[in-house]
Formats: sequence, C-alpha cells, structure tokens
Amino acid sequence: MASILKWVGFSSYLFILVFGSWTLCEAVVDRVVAVVNQEIITLSEIEKWKEPLLGEIKAGDRLEKREQTHEILRKILDRLVEERLIDQEVKRVGLKLSAKETEGAVDEIKRKNNLNQENFERALALEGLNLESFKKQLEKQILRTRLIGMAVKVELKGGEKDLRDFYARNADRYRGVETYRPAHILFYIPKEATPQQVQEIRDKCQKILEKIKRGEDFGEMAILYSEDASAKDRGDLGYFKRGELIPFLEKEALRLKVGEMSGMVRSDFGFHIIKLLDRKSGDPPPFEEMKEKIVTDYYQIEMDKAVKQYLATLRGKSTIEIKF
Repeated sequence: MASILKWVGFSSYLFILVFGSWTLCEAVVDRVVAVVNQEIITLSEIEKWKEPLLGEIKAGDRLEKREQTHEILRKILDRLVEERLIDQEVKRVGLKLSAKETEGAVDEIKRKNNLNQENFERALALEGLNLESFKKQLEKQILRTRLIGMAVKVELKGGEKDLRDFYARNADRYRGVETYRPAHILFYIPKEATPQQVQEIRDKCQKILEKIKRGEDFGEMAILYSEDASAKDRGDLGYFKRGELIPFLEKEALRLKVGEMSGMVRSDFGFHIIKLLDRKSGDPPPFEEMKEKIVTDYYQIEMDKAVKQYLATLRGKSTIEIKF
C-alpha cells in the first residue's frame, strides 16, 4: 500500500512528504547541515528520506556515484528547508488544528483506504510510525496545506481566453497517439518453394489484385483467398500504434491514404495486397471536449508556480545558512 501520508497533496510542489516511508539509515554520524531562522536541520533528518531516492543513481564510477548521492541529499535538504519555512510561518500566523479535526482526518484516511483500526495501526508500523507520531506528521501537513491555501491564490483573470492560450501552449499534453488500421490479403510462400511455385503464387496474387481493381470487394477477396488468420475478419488487422506492427507492413500501410489499396508487394512471408481502412490523428481534441481537464491542469500548474514563488519569498526574508 502506498504511504498513507500521501492523501493531502494540495499542490504537487507543496507536497513535502514525497520520499516514501520513514527509513532510518544505520550508523549515521549526526551533524548540523543547515540553520533556518535559528532552527537547525541535521544530517540524520536528511538520511531518513534518502533510501527511496537512491534508485535514481545511474551507473558510473565511485566518484560519479558519490556526486549523484550528494545531489540527492541536497534536493532533500532543499525540501526540508522549505518545510521549516512553512512550519515557522504556520506558527507566526497562529494556525492550529483541533483534536477533533485531527481525528476526523485520521478517520477519513482509514475510510479511503478501507482500513479498520487494527489494520491501520499495522500499516503505520510498517512505515516505522505509531499512531501518535502519525498524527503529528498529519497535523503538520494539514496546517502546511492550509497556510498555502491562505497565502497563495490563483485566478483566471482572462476567463476562457486564458484557458485557450494555455491549451495552445500545452498542446502536446493533450495530443493523442496516432493509430492506423490496415488490412491485407496474404498469399503465403513456403520456405521450400521453387522459383516456379513462387511465380505461380505471384500470378495468383496478381489475378486477385486485378479483380479488386475491377470492383470486387476487398474484404470478400480476403475471406476467399487470404492465407492469413485475418481472413475471417475480411483481412482487417485492427488498430496499431507506430512501431507495433511488422515494420514492412507498417511502412507499406502508412504510404496509403485511407481507403487506398497497394499494389502487389512481397515480404518474407509472401505476396500481399494491403489496404488502409482507417487512420486516427494524434492531434489534440477540440478545446470544448477537453475544457474540464484544461481547467484542472491550468489551476494545478499555476498553483505550482505560485507556491514556488511564495517559497522564494519566504526564503528571501529568512536567514538560511547551509553547512552541507
């Protein structure tokens, strides 16, 4: 089960507890690595969140791995500095959470995860937490979220125009995957076929191709003559994304316009007649179809930017000393 602390992600940037479960590093020699307005952050605090991120380290020599590890620890330290700044601001403005609100939040987490009290406490234990320590972490996170909600506002000042501009700038976010739907009639060539047999198969393929050109139905010809399993489906191979079909067939199919048929083409399997039945563009859907998602994405992205700016403001008026 994912960390049950992860239920209150007000903003993807605000969400501080992103480093997985609380994992203590053995034999840590503790020392002060930062001072934030006279509050210290220790090396052991960083080490608690390090383990889940070590998978990001790429292969390299000992020095490269050390540098990558140091970079990960610096990222964690940056987040811990931001935590301190937010927590200090929570105290400054006097935000508090009642016991009833905390219990209500705990009950909501249990409900969403379908946990009774026993299973809930077992899940906490797996993350190195007891109920009281979890409540303290939860209270901090809720208060951080409330502070951000008070301090950071995002408005759609330009109305729908802002949304349309956002959609245009982020078109790739909404772009679908191009798919195509080929059909074929296959005249199979056995591996042991003689040149004469190959010519006979070729002639058969050419004869069917001429019939289709004269007006015979492609699908009916596939049912009658194709030696591929798709014959029962009138030669229809279904929809494919680029790269999913045998390269030869994909290349030939994508040369065609929808409804167009190829000439006779040969592959390692035999002779083919190919038809492109459909092709769906990867272009973004119309604005009206995506409007609800666009509104959600707009506010999330703008909120993330606003939170970053807010944290930069807190940093600017604080005294922060990094010793790492």
